[in-house]
Amino acid sequence: MATNTKKKYYAVLVGQEPGIYETWSGPGSASEQVSGYPGAKYKGFPTRREAQDWMDAVGIVGTTTHIKEKKGTNEEKGTGTNVLTKPSGIKLRHAPAEAAIKDGKIVIYTDGGCLNNPGPGGYGVVLISGTKRKELSAGFTLTTNNRMELLACIEGLKALKKPSDVVLFSDSQYVVNGITKGWAKRWRSKKWMRTPIDPAVNPDLWAQLLELTEKHNVEFRWVKGHAGNPGNERCDELANEASADTATQKPDSEFEKSRRKQKTLF
Repeated sequence: MATNTKKKYYAVLVGQEPGIYETWSGPGSASEQVSGYPGAKYKGFPTRREAQDWMDAVGIVGTTTHIKEKKGTNEEKGTGTNVLTKPSGIKLRHAPAEAAIKDGKIVIYTDGGCLNNPGPGGYGVVLISGTKRKELSAGFTLTTNNRMELLACIEGLKALKKPSDVVLFSDSQYVVNGITKGWAKRWRSKKWMRTPIDPAVNPDLWAQLLELTEKHNVEFRWVKGHAGNPGNERCDELANEASADTATQKPDSEFEKSRRKQKTLF
């Protein structure tokens, strides 16, 4: 990575010590963290805010800032030796996917969508276990965005051959909140009713997803979509390709059945 006088902050996503660095070269600098490190990921920015936004977008929370020392104190502006600092209340955390893989967990990225909602749709899945990687996708003639987001999670978990520890990344707050906030379990306990008069939407898929989360130990994490996260971006590509490939699409039978049922009520 060439130095650039306009870039004063260097975000190291994957390296010896992930964080934000104020200098590229020298002791304790950004280059030391990525030089010779397999799969290192880093990027330079003109401001610390932009560097932090990039880290946040790809899943880093509470990144440590690596700044300069001036007159024996750590300050964001100054000259002297680079030191590792941990601002009050901020804890250094490695990239979630990298840390999960290192801990022996399976990482699953998912995404889904459709054209015109409802319309032709598809999902994409990327599974990572150690050094192994697998991709899944499929398209449907008529479906919805939310159904494809749910189905991506379902198909990713169904691909696992035995009960596993999983970190699942989705850019759908509908899916992540439905599981982590207990909405889906509550709907199931009430025979798939959101309220006494309003039925839950997509109960067939929520039922499958809940069953799989009870088979595996799954941690759901929301990731911002279209923000440069490689796993999420690849799933988006797979979903878009499946949505456009009319030659291989199949019907979303449950969705079409529910549409026909709704039409008979009017």
